[in-house]
Amino acid sequence: MDLHLAGRRALVTGASKGIGRATALLLAEEGCELVLVARHPETLSQAAEAVRGRRQVAVRIIAADLSRQSEIERVAADVGDIDILVNNAGAIPSGDLLAMGDIAWRAAWDLKVFGYIGLTRALYPRLRERRGVVVNVIGSAGERFDPNYIAGSAGNAALMAFTRSLAKDACPHGMRVVGINPGPVGTDRMETLLRARAAREFGDAARWRDYCRDMSFGRPATPEEIANAVAFLASPRSGYTTGTILTIDGAPG
Repeated sequence: MDLHLAGRRALVTGASKGIGRATALLLAEEGCELVLVARHPETLSQAAEAVRGRRQVAVRIIAADLSRQSEIERVAADVGDIDILVNNAGAIPSGDLLAMGDIAWRAAWDLKVFGYIGLTRALYPRLRERRGVVVNVIGSAGERFDPNYIAGSAGNAALMAFTRSLAKDACPHGMRVVGINPGPVGTDRMETLLRARAAREFGDAARWRDYCRDMSFGRPATPEEIANAVAFLASPRSGYTTGTILTIDGAPG
């Protein structure tokens, strides 16, 4: 299916790996020009080369730490006009209320919560002018309220409210704002976390796949499955969809 995205310009954060990289590759296949943003220049360059190897589209990289407002402003000043913003950067650590210290909590929210808000705010006037789309990749913990992932649950719930609230302001300008709540996704980060857990609980990091057996379909989602949803929601094919949060978690029991 042609998503009618050819010639549009998309900025993807957290683009060097996982969902962000898969999204960049898919948007490139649809003919989008890309701006890829993440912290590390080396992995960003590798992602850009992977995109160029898939399709010859214009690709820029901007290495930036989006947990810092000055870096957000630098990216916004440098990026130029865009039609699609995919907020995807950020990983909030697990822990209950007493385990999550103030420094860790604030650092996590500076990137995942305030990073999304700050970059969207910085680019919002241009996105409105171009009748653009914001896709916030958030996370299903915002619906499940896990006390052992309290910073993530609270942060994701805040981003869900941000998405729905902003959509009401954007709609009169012909602009759309949507969100995606992935459940478990088979990224390198997920494998690293599960290996550490298996080492603690089983004394054998190689048993990390044991934790996937009780997931829906016996596996996590792939980054590409989430990227497919990002691309569709960002496209004119989904032109009447706004203020919606799409949950992709395999409907666990």
